[in-house]
Amino acid sequence: MAAALTVDCRKTFPGRFTAVAQLGLPLDPPRVLILYGPSGSGKTTLLRCLAGLEWPEEGRIQFGSTTWVDAVSNIRLSPQARRIGYMPQDYALFSTHTVAGNIEYGLSDLPTAARRERVRELIALLQLQGLEQAKPAQLSGGQQQRVALARAIARRPQLLLLDEPLSALDAPTRAKLCGELRTLLKQLAIPAVVVTHDWAEALTLGDVIAVMLNGAILQTGSPQEVFSRPANAEVAQIVGIETVVQGQVVANDNGLATVSVNGMTLKGLGADVKGSAVYVCIRAEDVLLEQAGSGVTSARNHLSGLVTELLPQGVLVTVTVDCGLPLRAVITRGAREELGLETGSVVVAAIKAGAVHLVPRSG
Repeated sequence: MAAALTVDCRKTFPGRFTAVAQLGLPLDPPRVLILYGPSGSGKTTLLRCLAGLEWPEEGRIQFGSTTWVDAVSNIRLSPQARRIGYMPQDYALFSTHTVAGNIEYGLSDLPTAARRERVRELIALLQLQGLEQAKPAQLSGGQQQRVALARAIARRPQLLLLDEPLSALDAPTRAKLCGELRTLLKQLAIPAVVVTHDWAEALTLGDVIAVMLNGAILQTGSPQEVFSRPANAEVAQIVGIETVVQGQVVANDNGLATVSVNGMTLKGLGADVKGSAVYVCIRAEDVLLEQAGSGVTSARNHLSGLVTELLPQGVLVTVTVDCGLPLRAVITRGAREELGLETGSVVVAAIKAGAVHLVPRSG
């Protein structure tokens, strides 16, 4: 049987909530698992159980052939014995240590020459040259993040755990480093579990996503699958994006990207490199439906299609339109009546370029 990380456990916080986790992550090839959900959903609790910083009172955690936790057999493998790399949300860098000192901290069991060589390797890998003697207070947020990541991987862990690795950064830095982190995770070829509540980070970083709420895992799958086809209304509300499809940037003009999707083109914002593979993400509330031939909006994108599904939800109706891609829109019941929409109706979906979000993807 192929090696995997398997989790089937329960952790209770009296008076707060109970985290119940059941999931599996194949380890070959190494994948990035995203734990996704709102604050308080149990993401960090599950991560800390994997790290050995919290102890579930029921169940098992198994990494390949090694049992990390078995409540019945009273097996509790220490964090050190699990060979994990852990990066907390606040980075937890030692303020009195230099960059080199922080990275070297966990390598005390190695000979001096081996420690220094490993630090040099990581300084180069994380592009920290020239900062070896700087203290954390002298570093930018992005530099601190790189130092924390270097320290987490210094001992060549068999599993990497990252808790909101980009949340401490400002928006422009976060967007830049997100793609770099994905590239680095692929380069390291270490299975990783990443906690985030940011949908763009989840799509960029993840191979597999587990959506969590109130301590429970509601759905797992590829990010595109989960975002595009949520299993229920709770997941749909959490992920908040109804259309996610793959595309390829074919041109750029003054910040406006032209993207090819299933043989058609869309205009969007967010990818600045021609040839980039992207996820095209569109929220249902950003899609305006028009009668064919009306042309009443100034939106950059007008896609003609057939209505394939109408799903009433109180005063609103979710409309699925086949435009060569399954596009979802949310309209009022009154708008549906005005447009005369039924299954099979021809309609035009109008979408402004600023509502077409392009998230880089690998492969």
